[in-house]
Amino acid sequence: MRLDPFYLIVDSAEWIDRLVPLGVKLVQLRMKDCEEMQLRREIRRAKAICAEHGCQLIINDYWQLAIEEECDFVHLGQEDLAEADIAAIRAAGLKLGLSTHDETELETALAAAPDYVALGPVWPTILKKMKWEPQGLDRLRDWKTRIGPLPLVAIGGLNTDRIDSVFAHGADCAAVVTDITLNAAPEARTRQWIERTARFR
Repeated sequence: MRLDPFYLIVDSAEWIDRLVPLGVKLVQLRMKDCEEMQLRREIRRAKAICAEHGCQLIINDYWQLAIEEECDFVHLGQEDLAEADIAAIRAAGLKLGLSTHDETELETALAAAPDYVALGPVWPTILKKMKWEPQGLDRLRDWKTRIGPLPLVAIGGLNTDRIDSVFAHGADCAAVVTDITLNAAPEARTRQWIERTARFR
């Protein structure tokens, strides 16, 4: 499968409503510590917006809700993967993306036969505290060699100045959070990302 090279990650359907109509084709809804009904409302709203604009929606973590709400793509971290029912995810027809940070996690991810593998953080990130040091560009190239035709998503510390370098080192897709959501002009920054990744489509 192919992923759009620009992978936006946001924490609300409100962000999706603001940014997806600009031309975003791949977005992850990543919400933490929310009540179930709020999550359902956000997923349903995000689904409707993405369907209207031809954007692929990926649900982070909540694979049961993704199945129940008839989504088609879920992303799991390693802790979530350990507790998830992969057979149920596959039986529901969901595609699966997995996070990796080291060799052991890559082996665990590949054993689950994912539809893409994410590696991070490539650079230091302010999104969350992590026990892993920045992976660097050489690790991206190594991961791509290891996973072959599977799409490789680079994440962590990416900005518009670093887009070309991750693709040059083997990434198929560049994921971004704070470079857009903490930007003073997120719509303008989103358009820059779309323009800068256009030649990798």
